Amino acid sequence: MYEVFSTDERDAFVPHCLSPDVDWPNMLDGVRVHGREAVRAYRARQFAAGHPLVRLEGLRLDGDGEAVVATVRTGMRDASGERWAKGTVEHVYRFAGDGLVTRMDVRP
Repeated sequence: MYEVFSTDERDAFVPHCLSPDVDWPNMLDGVRVHGREAVRAYRARQFAAGHPLVRLEGLRLDGDGEAVVATVRTGMRDASGERWAKGTVEHVYRFAGDGLVTRMDVRP
């Protein structure tokens, strides 16, 4: 998923990785969106504002053993080039029995 997350192929991950009723954070508005189409629309807004970048730095199971935590460095590509955040955040994924993401949370 992270291989395509910041590319023009970003919509390809939606049907292959996300549950139809996925619960996803909308970091632009501080709310949550629900469903694949809502995630697509949100990602389109993100890319309209700039080109977000996500670099995977590590994976581990969360303390409950039921979620996967991806440690990522976020950034933005604009006319001046790439700019990366100084720190990292964690993307916490919960999955359905079919392996699709049912919920994603972002934590510092």
